[in-house]
Amino acid sequence: MATQVFNSFKSAVMGGNISLSADTIKVVLTSAYTPDISAHNTYSDITNEVNGSIGYTLGGETLTSVTLIQDNGDSEGVMDAADVTWENSTITANGAVLYDATYNNQLIGYVDFLSDKSSSGSTFTIVWNSEGVLNFN
Repeated sequence: MATQVFNSFKSAVMGGNISLSADTIKVVLTSAYTPDISAHNTYSDITNEVNGSIGYTLGGETLTSVTLIQDNGDSEGVMDAADVTWENSTITANGAVLYDATYNNQLIGYVDFLSDKSSSGSTFTIVWNSEGVLNFN
């Protein structure tokens, strides 16, 4: 589902600095963030995080039920997780950024919603793609 993966994340994974199964992986919502996969490296590089929204806390939510899958049928590696919800929230976002809160707040990937998604006193949910949160082929 991640539409872009940050170059610094690729390097950190290859260097053995990140464990997607053991580290705390978080997701933040953005309202007008333009990712730069070459220059953006850490959470502090994110601009336009949803701020002041009811039911949302800066820094985002922690992914739960993270699983790593070797998908031989599609010749890819997949990281999946439970869908993320913000209950009783009033939020408008057009994207989300994944980052590793354990390893220097390292950016992982950006998910473009392709349009604004909103909740108004209800539940805002990111439903991850059936192919997983991250997909490496």
